[in-house]
Amino acid sequence: MTRNTPVPFSEPPWLCGLPSPYYNASHRKWQQACRAFIDENLIKHAMEWEREETVPADVFRKFAEANFLVPNLPAPLPVDWLKRLGIHEMPGGVRVEEWDYIHTAIYVDEVWEACLDASCADVMARSGLAGPSGSISTGMAFGVPPLIKFGSKQLQERFLPDLLTGRKRTCIAITEPEAGSDVANICTTAKKTPDGRHYIINGTKKWITNGIWSDYSAMAVRTGGSGPGGLSMIQVPLKGYPGVTMRRLKVAGQISAGTTFIELDDVKVPVENLIGAEGMGMKYIMTNFNHERLTISIGVTRQARVALGAAFEYCLKREAFGKTLMEQPVVRLRLARAGALLESQWAWVESFVFQMTKLSKTDADRELGGLTALAKAQAGIVLNECAQCAVLLFGGNGFTRTGQGEIAERIYREVPGARIPGGSEDVMMDLAVRQLVKNYQSQTKRLERPRGSSRL
Repeated sequence: MTRNTPVPFSEPPWLCGLPSPYYNASHRKWQQACRAFIDENLIKHAMEWEREETVPADVFRKFAEANFLVPNLPAPLPVDWLKRLGIHEMPGGVRVEEWDYIHTAIYVDEVWEACLDASCADVMARSGLAGPSGSISTGMAFGVPPLIKFGSKQLQERFLPDLLTGRKRTCIAITEPEAGSDVANICTTAKKTPDGRHYIINGTKKWITNGIWSDYSAMAVRTGGSGPGGLSMIQVPLKGYPGVTMRRLKVAGQISAGTTFIELDDVKVPVENLIGAEGMGMKYIMTNFNHERLTISIGVTRQARVALGAAFEYCLKREAFGKTLMEQPVVRLRLARAGALLESQWAWVESFVFQMTKLSKTDADRELGGLTALAKAQAGIVLNECAQCAVLLFGGNGFTRTGQGEIAERIYREVPGARIPGGSEDVMMDLAVRQLVKNYQSQTKRLERPRGSSRL
């Protein structure tokens, strides 16, 4: 078995030489450039950094200098801004104006890539860990888009040059101790000073990825009354700013991603830092969630692929009862069930990504918003099945935090981190059906005859 022959289930079909209607020459060149850079600068050390619970600061700088932060943004890219900053093409020779959501999906899949680690001899030590990639990508992916989409010209001028080039870091700060998936009940307040020139922000934010390293955050706050209509978004300074206290949280998985608790005590922010308009925060947050949930679906599906691919290879060489595990029918059945779920999920995600290249942002939010939530929920379910399959087939090794089964043990610990953040699984399923019902009723209503019209 060689590096050029992928273990079954370890790579998506299009990277195994099978035909696909989705990928063109530009996508393939980008994938090759992406894999080469990420293998060298992230995957090679991912397990080591996850054990140490942090990724060195210079890794973020390397990604910034090589233009490997910008691909975290939703497509199409902010072409005018990038060209102003001297960024005319992405690695692999992809012009910024040609970038589409398939390029974005390839990047997300690659930063969660399953890659041979040469330091581990013939053991398939793979990445498949959300922490190292999340430490690099999350702030750019979810904290910058609100500024691009809804920020005023002066706000963009103040912040985008440093954020798009990686000179400064940001994060998205929505979740609170008492308001996770229930975004409408956020309690952090932003009240204007008597002269109307500043907001005074008080409250707490919890489970904020990348927060501990961030200079700024796109933060959800309450500027008005109760409910979704009282929410706004403000660009809030964090690191070293008066009134802001941050500390890292110990979480079960994604350990190196810098999950943070933020306390805000009379934090004084200029009113010019308001993103968009007061009272529009819920709309901005929901729009941002669609990109977040789709990228989670892509990345989590790759995690499932890493887990199942590692288990498949282990079963080819591990012997029990006088023959390899792969020769045992019950083992093949377990792999088949998990593999069917995995490849079905990937095919669904690919179709979503393709649809994103053909729909306007408005149409995509309306038509795919609910289904994206469902895809995110299903990705977590598939990961749970594949990770559990891997742990069981690795046996005692899959229950051990070192050695051959370490990757299976670590990925299984990360399953809740796929099923909860970005919208908890049950909430996502409910949202999906409610959105489908809403769209169906809206479409059928348009077909109804006006009252008093002729039946002829």
